[in-house]
Amino acid sequence: MKPQNLTGVSEFLLLGLSEDPEWQPLLFGLFLSMYLITVTGNLLIILVVTSDSRLHTPMYFFLSNLSLADIGFISTTVPKMLVNIKTQSKSIMYEGCLTQVSFFYLFGCLDNVLLTTMAYDRFMAICHPLHYTVIMNPHLCGLLVLVSFFISLLQSQLQVSMVSQLNFCTDVEIPHFFCDPPQLINLACSDTSTNIILLYCMGAIFGGVPITGILFSYTRIVSSILRVSSSGGKYKAFSTCGSHLSVVCLFYGTSLGVYLSSAVSSSAKKGAVASVMYTVVTPMLNPFIYSLRNRDIKRALQRILSRTT
Repeated sequence: MKPQNLTGVSEFLLLGLSEDPEWQPLLFGLFLSMYLITVTGNLLIILVVTSDSRLHTPMYFFLSNLSLADIGFISTTVPKMLVNIKTQSKSIMYEGCLTQVSFFYLFGCLDNVLLTTMAYDRFMAICHPLHYTVIMNPHLCGLLVLVSFFISLLQSQLQVSMVSQLNFCTDVEIPHFFCDPPQLINLACSDTSTNIILLYCMGAIFGGVPITGILFSYTRIVSSILRVSSSGGKYKAFSTCGSHLSVVCLFYGTSLGVYLSSAVSSSAKKGAVASVMYTVVTPMLNPFIYSLRNRDIKRALQRILSRTT
């Protein structure tokens, strides 16, 4: 019997992290807590940066946009997962799946490009301090964020266009808690060789170029810091990059680790569990990294708390 093509009218089944009914209340409580912590922490960062005039600098302007992207990134996947657990349903409509793919890559790529922009900002601040305020003016900062958004929008639309060309048959079970394009390609009943090539090409362009830019910036930053004679000057320069470098290592370390492990391991379930690190844990930890390691953020938080009390 020829498989029925259900593309455009079907729904997918998100199998989630575990199908064991005993694990569902624990997973619901855990991911709800992580989601609320992430949204609250990132909103607090945005509130602190916008309300304190001392933080109206390029570095904190990019940080507030990164927090906004993190909220969008985690809100793309976790709320649908929580709804499915609460309603004991695994379904997601085909249109909803495409929407999830679009926003997942929009905010994920925006995170990626903003981290590169922040590396460029640190590069200008440390390597060209005398020209920093002239070069990193508000117009350029706004333009960089706008360009980052359009690059991310381009990637998300390319991903959606690629997925929408796939033909799906009766097997519509996705061993994941969100619509991940590699998993969707595996479910397709048409020839996917071109899609796989496009997926790797887009990953190399939209992932490789930002990583190269970050590595180049920090290579120049480290060489400039090593030329500083005083140990106090070196510490001050390193401290301005510490939070950003921690977030970069966390984001790229977890995401690359997930995709490298999924390439080695054939277990889709293990890949879904590992992807929690960069889709949920990383956005949750970013506010803590910046607030705990950044003296300006802590002082601004103290001023806001003192005014409210």
